This record gives sequence, C-alpha cells and structure tokens, in this order.
Amino acid sequence: MANQKIAIIGAGFSGISAASTLAKEGYEVHIYEKNSIPGGRARNFTAQGYTFDMGPTWYWMPDIFENYFSYFNRQVNDYYQLKRVSPSYRTFFGINDYVDLPSSLEEVYKLFESLEKGSSKKLKKFLKDSEYKYNIGINKLVHKPAKSFTEFLDFSVISGALRLDLLKSMSSYIRKNFKHPRLIRLLEFPVIFLGATPKKTPALYSLMNYADLSLGTWYPVGGMYSVVEGMVKLAEELGVHFHYNSPVSRINIKNRNVNYLEINEQKIKADYVIASADYNHIEGILLSEENRNYPDKYWEKRDMAPSALLFYVGVNKRLENLQHHNLFFDTDFDVHASEIYDNPKWPTDPALYVSCSTKTDKSVAPEDSENLIILIPVAPGLKDTDEIKENYYNLSINRLEQLTNQKIKENIVYKRSYAQSNFMEDYNSYKGNAYGLANTLRQTAFLKPKIYNKKVRNLFYSGQLTTPGPGVPPTIISGQVAAKEIVKIINVD
Repeated sequence: MANQKIAIIGAGFSGISAASTLAKEGYEVHIYEKNSIPGGRARNFTAQGYTFDMGPTWYWMPDIFENYFSYFNRQVNDYYQLKRVSPSYRTFFGINDYVDLPSSLEEVYKLFESLEKGSSKKLKKFLKDSEYKYNIGINKLVHKPAKSFTEFLDFSVISGALRLDLLKSMSSYIRKNFKHPRLIRLLEFPVIFLGATPKKTPALYSLMNYADLSLGTWYPVGGMYSVVEGMVKLAEELGVHFHYNSPVSRINIKNRNVNYLEINEQKIKADYVIASADYNHIEGILLSEENRNYPDKYWEKRDMAPSALLFYVGVNKRLENLQHHNLFFDTDFDVHASEIYDNPKWPTDPALYVSCSTKTDKSVAPEDSENLIILIPVAPGLKDTDEIKENYYNLSINRLEQLTNQKIKENIVYKRSYAQSNFMEDYNSYKGNAYGLANTLRQTAFLKPKIYNKKVRNLFYSGQLTTPGPGVPPTIISGQVAAKEIVKIINVD
C-alpha cells in the first residue's frame, strides 16, 4: 500500500530519520517544521563570519551513523567528511592543571596507569564489559519499540542480565574499580549527557565509556549541522517533502484516528502521523485531553534532563591552551549537580563545557579567529533574565581567562546567549529542557513514554522524550523505530 500519505511533525534528527525510513518503503512523506530550517536543536547559524552549531557538538558512536546511511545503501562520506579529534578532549582541574584524553586507546591506558598504578589492567576489563553492554544496548535494546517488558525477554539479554548491571549505579560501579578522583571524574563525565547524576544512572550506561574511550570522538567537517544537511539531502533523494515555517497548531481526531493537522490555517490530511516534536507539547497543546496518553501530573513527576545556558562567542584572535572540546571541573561538580537535580536553582559555581571547533576546522571562523560555544548545564524550569545571563557570561569568560592564562574578553567581537526561554520558544521544550528525559532506571526502556498513542490508532511519537532516549544517535534510532512500527501495521492491513 505505497499510496499511503504520512505526515511528520518536526524536522529534527528523529523526524528526518522517520521520514527517510518511510520514503524508502515507497510512501508519500511530508515533514512539517515550525522553524525556517531543519535540524531542531541541531540547527546552526552564521554571524560576522562565525558559524555556530546551536545544539550538539559531540559526534560519538560513529557506527550508528554508518548503519543509518548503509540502511539506504549509502555511506557517511557520500554526505559529509569526518575527522578524528585528537586529543578527544581536555579536562581542566585548576590553573595549569589539566588532563588531555588521548585518542589512542593505548595512550589512554598509559594515562590511567600514570595516575593510579594497576588501573590500566582494570580499565581493560572495564571496557570489555562496557563493550558487551554497548553491543547489547545499542544493537538490541534501543531498536525495540518498548511497548512492554516482554520485548526484553531475549535470551542474550536475560542470560547476560548480571553483566548489564541494571541495578548498580554508575557511581558505585566506577568507584569499585578506580580510586583516583581524576579517573573517576573522567569516567563519570559521559553520563552528563544522559541527564542524571552518576548516583542515579544505571551502570548499564558504562556503555558510554566504550563509546568515548574505544570508539572515539569525531568531527563532521563544517560542524554538526553537516550531519543534518546530509540527512536532509538523503531524505530529498528518497522523495521526502519538507515544509518549513509550518507549525502544527492542532491535531484533529475523529473516530480514534487523526482526521487532519491544522497548519497555517490549512487542514492537512494524512493516513499516519509521527510526532517528533516535543512529546509534552503534542499531548498538552495539540491534542484534546481525552486523546492524550498522559495527564499533566505524569509529566510533573518525570525526572527531566538538564537545560543549558549557552553562549556563542566570536574571538578575533587565536587562543592558546584550549583543545576542540574542553571540560572545566575546577569547581565542585557534586554541588553543581545538586543544584540541577535535588534543589533546582541557578548554580553558584558551575562546571563548564567549551567547544572551540576552530582547533579542528578553521573554516567556521574568520582567519586567525576562534569560535567558542560555552555551555553550563542548568536545571529546567528556571526563569532566565538578561541580568542572569550576563552574570554567567562574565563568570564564564573570567574563568576561561584564568584557567587558560590569557586575555579573551577584550578580543570578543560577537556574542549571543541561549537559555530555557529560547528552548521553549523555538522547540516548545517542556520546562525549557535541552536533553529530554533523564535516563534513570524508572525511565529506561519500556518505562519511557510510549511511541504510540493508546487512544489514537494512527498517531506515533519519536524523539528524545520517548524510546530510546536523548542524544543524537538514540533520536536517529527513535525515528527508525517509530517508522518501522507504521510499516508493520500497513503490511498487516
């Protein structure tokens, strides 16, 4: 039944992925995007010769991207070029006190051994277990639609359940193997992307350490938006229709089916709909109450991943003592984490992440200049003001100058801030969150919001608030999972 028309709400990674997967099957697919360009949180912009990725800046799990393009008989390098980032990143612990994580695994073993005698042997065992979790988690678990727990009664999963460490925390798991505080910080760092403290994140997610240390950190030339452009080009080759500046204002339901989408005062009909926009916005604003999967109280009880306060900064000189990716843990991150998750408020002395992609790609800034993206993880739901943002901007630049031992502020020729209110305005983001739901045990796998609407037969969901969770690779997979569920239904009918 290739004459089916399918509408996708949102042109982020999951929406484009879903659209391409369905177009490959011969269906007519239309994506409706509220913004003027695709990409969702992964949009970019250019100002005064500086190009900034607005959202994701880390390219991890290259195999996920390779598998995605190979599904369509394409290759990654048909659409964008990758460079290995070396060193993978720099972690600052104080003035003239930092550790560069090597891109070579053998060099990583040497680094660990230099900080804690005997730790390299433990790391090899740790990464072997992490690889097992990666293979089970990424190649099996995340591709399941997670309708119920019975999907996870797979022999390979059950037989290796103890090795998955679902009931251990990342914090206890790492500390059981390593004692040096810097090694602990290096190994706990990747779970920041998962939206919960290491104490509340299942040790299953040590699979992220395998992604970090073994698979490495990469960079798509031109920035992460090159991935968006590549995926859009592939989608268009498959026949997907993109409609920009097309916000959906209402989903009309009739006889337990989507009757039409209201877009710019037009009624758009489709046989199936995948909502890859913010799940809470779809349910709370676009659907009537009787057609929602979850009431408002459900969302209020969810553990949300952090939001982010971002600064996009153009500097008109070359900077020293920075790598492409830089983590600043010179303050007490446990206090900062508590101010995100336990007692939400604006942080008193936050950790920082700084991207300086001109260290790898000089094309994203004018000659002899640098583009900086400064990110502070913050609690969702906080009210941001110009005064608050300016305060954290000055704090960040002062810290950056101090820890890299150079003047920066006087050479800044461009700056732009982005915070919770911007996430809400641009993406209808629930509480202005940046990373979706936290990957806690009670919000993992079949315990996440469902990819299908239980009351509307032809409405499905994808993206970072549903299966398999936040992050670029998972959201790409999310779109595929939702699309394949529709294909199954059409084939049965």
